[in-house]
Amino acid sequence: MFWYQWLAIAALAICMISCIYLFFRIISLGNPPEYARRAGNIGKAVRYSFTGAMSPRQKESAYLHLPTYIAGIIYHIGTFLSIIIFFIYLFDLNIGGWACQLAVGILIASSLCGIGILIKRIMKHELRSLSNPDDYISNILVTAFQVITAVDMIYSVWPAYYIISALLLLYLPLGKLKHAVYFFAARYHLGFFYGWRGVWPPKHIRK
Repeated sequence: MFWYQWLAIAALAICMISCIYLFFRIISLGNPPEYARRAGNIGKAVRYSFTGAMSPRQKESAYLHLPTYIAGIIYHIGTFLSIIIFFIYLFDLNIGGWACQLAVGILIASSLCGIGILIKRIMKHELRSLSNPDDYISNILVTAFQVITAVDMIYSVWPAYYIISALLLLYLPLGKLKHAVYFFAARYHLGFFYGWRGVWPPKHIRK
């Protein structure tokens, strides 16, 4: 193995240890204290939080901005695909034929979505005023990771690929990218909060 591969493996180890620490730290905090009288089913509410509540029809920020919402989904698909390919490379496996072409096509589309989301953040005053350096760094690193993965699948630019992968892995536990860990806790807490109060899952209104 080359030095840049060892660099990526070391970055992966640091990333995994950091994420595991964050995960168990969240668990150790337990549920938030509740002072209201319990009025609903928490289990059903938590399930709804991970299912129905994720529908764009239930999220104002989604159904009012469907192109951005769809671009975000494609962007995340490209991220997950890039991570899968990273582990395939670590185990010294190859992707060839139609699978390689399909993966490259998806990564090109997701990279363009990432660039579009970044441009929108820069151009729109409302988003720009709410953004901080972490928002830009996270987007640039993830998009670069997707681009270099697609390029590497065609031209095998290993040093650049593994260096960018290492940078992304090292930054993940530090910035907003650690929502990969916090996402599950956040959705659980939402379900717990609204389930305790009997708000989720929403009841059908008879007309």
